[in-house]
Amino acid sequence: MDRLTPERRSWLMSRVSSKNTSAEIRVRKAAHALGLRFRLHRKDLAGTPDLVFPRHCVALFVHGCFWHRHADCKKATSPKTHKAYWRKKFDHNVKHDEAVFSELRTLGWRPEVIWECETKSGDMLARRFSDIFEAPAKHRTQQ
Repeated sequence: MDRLTPERRSWLMSRVSSKNTSAEIRVRKAAHALGLRFRLHRKDLAGTPDLVFPRHCVALFVHGCFWHRHADCKKATSPKTHKAYWRKKFDHNVKHDEAVFSELRTLGWRPEVIWECETKSGDMLARRFSDIFEAPAKHRTQQ
Protein backbone atom coordinates (compact mmCIF):
# COMPACT_ATOMS: atom_id res chain seq x y z
CA MET A 1 0.00 0.00 0.00
CA ASP A 2 1.34 3.41 -0.98
CA ARG A 3 1.77 5.76 1.96
CA LEU A 4 1.02 8.77 -0.23
CA THR A 5 -2.24 9.83 -1.79
CA PRO A 6 -2.41 9.53 -5.58
CA GLU A 7 -2.34 13.33 -5.87
CA ARG A 8 0.74 13.64 -3.67
CA ARG A 9 2.50 10.78 -5.50
CA SER A 10 1.73 12.45 -8.84
CA TRP A 11 3.09 15.77 -7.60
CA LEU A 12 6.22 14.10 -6.23
CA MET A 13 6.89 12.20 -9.46
CA SER A 14 6.42 15.39 -11.50
CA ARG A 15 9.37 16.88 -9.62
CA VAL A 16 11.78 14.22 -10.93
CA SER A 17 14.06 16.02 -13.34
CA SER A 18 15.75 14.55 -16.39
CA LYS A 19 18.42 17.24 -16.73
CA ASN A 20 20.90 18.78 -14.31
CA THR A 21 20.41 16.08 -11.70
CA SER A 22 22.83 15.88 -8.78
CA ALA A 23 24.43 12.76 -10.30
CA GLU A 24 24.88 14.55 -13.63
CA ILE A 25 26.47 17.56 -11.94
CA ARG A 26 28.91 15.28 -10.07
CA VAL A 27 29.88 13.70 -13.41
CA ARG A 28 30.37 17.13 -15.01
CA LYS A 29 32.60 18.32 -12.18
CA ALA A 30 34.70 15.15 -12.34
CA ALA A 31 35.07 15.36 -16.13
CA HIS A 32 36.07 19.01 -15.95
CA ALA A 33 38.60 18.31 -13.17
CA LEU A 34 40.19 15.66 -15.42
CA GLY A 35 40.57 18.24 -18.18
CA LEU A 36 37.85 16.78 -20.36
CA ARG A 37 35.75 19.24 -22.30
CA PHE A 38 32.20 18.51 -23.29
CA ARG A 39 28.89 19.84 -24.53
CA LEU A 40 25.60 19.38 -22.70
CA HIS A 41 22.33 17.88 -23.91
CA ARG A 42 22.94 17.94 -27.66
CA LYS A 43 19.46 17.78 -29.13
CA ASP A 44 20.77 16.87 -32.58
CA LEU A 45 21.95 13.46 -31.27
CA ALA A 46 19.67 10.52 -30.56
CA GLY A 47 18.57 10.39 -26.95
CA THR A 48 19.97 13.88 -26.17
CA PRO A 49 23.06 12.64 -24.28
CA ASP A 50 23.78 14.31 -20.96
CA LEU A 51 27.40 15.02 -21.89
CA VAL A 52 28.97 14.85 -25.35
CA PHE A 53 32.73 14.67 -25.85
CA PRO A 54 33.12 15.53 -29.57
CA ARG A 55 36.90 15.03 -29.62
CA HIS A 56 36.46 11.44 -28.46
CA CYS A 57 33.13 10.78 -30.23
CA VAL A 58 31.64 9.77 -26.88
CA ALA A 59 27.98 10.33 -25.98
CA LEU A 60 27.69 9.93 -22.21
CA PHE A 61 24.45 9.25 -20.40
CA VAL A 62 24.12 9.59 -16.62
CA HIS A 63 21.40 7.07 -15.90
CA GLY A 64 19.34 6.78 -12.77
CA CYS A 65 19.54 3.24 -11.46
CA PHE A 66 15.80 3.14 -10.70
CA TRP A 67 14.52 4.44 -14.05
CA HIS A 68 16.95 2.62 -16.31
CA ARG A 69 17.10 -0.65 -14.32
CA HIS A 70 20.75 -0.92 -13.33
CA ALA A 71 21.32 -4.67 -13.01
CA ASP A 72 22.11 -5.94 -9.51
CA CYS A 73 21.82 -2.45 -8.00
CA LYS A 74 19.93 -1.93 -4.77
CA LYS A 75 18.51 1.33 -6.17
CA ALA A 76 16.75 -0.53 -9.00
CA THR A 77 13.83 -1.54 -6.83
CA SER A 78 10.36 -2.13 -8.18
CA PRO A 79 7.29 -0.44 -6.74
CA LYS A 80 4.91 -2.73 -4.89
CA THR A 81 1.75 -1.19 -6.36
CA HIS A 82 0.67 -1.04 -10.02
CA LYS A 83 3.26 -3.67 -10.90
CA ALA A 84 2.11 -4.15 -14.50
CA TYR A 85 2.29 -0.40 -15.17
CA TRP A 86 5.81 -0.11 -13.78
CA ARG A 87 7.06 -3.24 -15.54
CA LYS A 88 5.79 -1.87 -18.85
CA LYS A 89 7.36 1.53 -18.17
CA PHE A 90 10.74 0.07 -17.18
CA ASP A 91 10.76 -2.30 -20.18
CA HIS A 92 10.06 0.65 -22.47
CA ASN A 93 12.91 2.66 -20.92
CA VAL A 94 15.39 -0.19 -21.41
CA LYS A 95 14.28 -0.82 -25.01
CA HIS A 96 14.44 2.90 -25.78
CA ASP A 97 17.98 3.08 -24.37
CA GLU A 98 19.06 0.17 -26.58
CA ALA A 99 17.56 1.81 -29.68
CA VAL A 100 19.26 5.13 -28.90
CA PHE A 101 22.64 3.45 -28.38
CA SER A 102 22.26 1.54 -31.64
CA GLU A 103 21.45 4.75 -33.54
CA LEU A 104 24.42 6.57 -31.99
CA ARG A 105 26.77 3.73 -32.96
CA THR A 106 25.45 3.90 -36.53
CA LEU A 107 26.32 7.63 -36.56
CA GLY A 108 29.87 6.90 -35.38
CA TRP A 109 29.44 7.80 -31.72
CA ARG A 110 30.41 5.62 -28.77
CA PRO A 111 27.56 5.65 -26.23
CA GLU A 112 28.60 5.18 -22.61
CA VAL A 113 26.63 5.07 -19.37
CA ILE A 114 27.64 6.19 -15.91
CA TRP A 115 25.13 4.94 -13.38
CA GLU A 116 23.83 7.12 -10.58
CA CYS A 117 25.32 4.81 -7.93
CA GLU A 118 28.76 5.17 -9.56
CA THR A 119 28.71 8.93 -8.99
CA LYS A 120 28.68 8.69 -5.19
CA SER A 121 32.39 7.89 -4.94
CA GLY A 122 35.03 10.12 -6.51
CA ASP A 123 37.37 7.14 -6.89
CA MET A 124 34.74 5.06 -8.66
CA LEU A 125 33.91 7.97 -10.96
CA ALA A 126 37.60 8.46 -11.80
CA ARG A 127 37.88 4.74 -12.64
CA ARG A 128 34.83 4.98 -14.92
CA PHE A 129 36.35 7.94 -16.78
CA SER A 130 39.59 6.01 -17.07
CA ASP A 131 37.72 3.05 -18.54
CA ILE A 132 35.86 5.28 -20.98
CA PHE A 133 38.67 7.53 -22.20
CA GLU A 134 42.06 5.91 -21.57
CA ALA A 135 41.41 2.36 -22.71
CA PRO A 136 40.32 3.35 -26.26
CA ALA A 137 43.32 5.70 -26.57
CA LYS A 138 45.72 2.87 -25.62
CA HIS A 139 43.97 0.58 -28.09
CA ARG A 140 44.38 3.11 -30.92
CA THR A 141 48.14 3.54 -30.28
CA GLN A 142 48.72 -0.23 -30.43
CA GLN A 143 47.22 -0.56 -33.90
